[in-house]
This record gives sequence, structure tokens and C-alpha cells, in this order.
Amino acid sequence: IPVYLMREAELKHGRVCMLATIGWIATDLGARFPAQVFQDIKSTVAAHDYLVENSFYMSEMLGVIGAIEVYGLWLLFKGWGGDIKRDAGDFFLGKNFLPKDPKQADEMRLKELENGRLAMLAISGIITMAQSHPDQTWPFL
Repeated sequence: IPVYLMREAELKHGRVCMLATIGWIATDLGARFPAQVFQDIKSTVAAHDYLVENSFYMSEMLGVIGAIEVYGLWLLFKGWGGDIKRDAGDFFLGKNFLPKDPKQADEMRLKELENGRLAMLAISGIITMAQSHPDQTWPFL
């Protein structure tokens, strides 16, 4: 398997897990979407179950995610084929936030990769604890 594809997958999974970890903690601490239908949900597990039961909300969410995935897949094939100059995981968003010095920019990319790896472990632990202690929310004390 080409390293380009593996790095793309690792960055994607890391980014998703970083967002999932923050989202899980925020939901368990009481953050909700502003609509009234979301206000009575007690935990992130309950929010998941609610979305599955009410497929209207799930289909909207999956539609947005699907559009992002189609764009990402298009970029992946164009970058892998050499049609465009693209590093693995680059969506051409946010490059202005990277330091201008190439050495510092590589250091920031490494930090993103390492934080993504940590987030993959973190969300795994959070989900395991949430399923094994359904009456508690984060921080599971």
C-alpha cells in the first residue's frame, strides 16, 4: 500500500477523532445545538440514538459528510496521480495558519499527526467508558 494513501488515512482519522473527542466532551458537559428538539438529550450516547431513530437529522448530516468525502476523494486521486501538487491530507484550507518557515511548518504537521494519534486512543477510551457506564457522562467519575 502506498505511503501516500496510508498518510492520508491517518490524517483523516486523526482529524475526525480530534473533532469527535471535543464534540463528545462538549455534549456530555451540556453543549447543544440551538434547536429545541436537541435540548432534552442527556448524553452523547443518547444523542446518537436520537439521530438514528429520527433519520431526517441523520440523512442531512450524512449528506454533508458525503459531499466532503467526495471532494476529499477527488483531491486524493488528483494528488496521487500527480495532476496537482498536494501533500497527503491537504484540503487547501488553512495554510495561512502554518508558520512561514518550512522547518516550523513541518513541526506543526508532526504535532497534528501526533495529536491525531492521541485523539484516536482518547475517543476509543471515551466510547468504551460511555458504553460500560451508561448512567454517567464524561468525565465518568
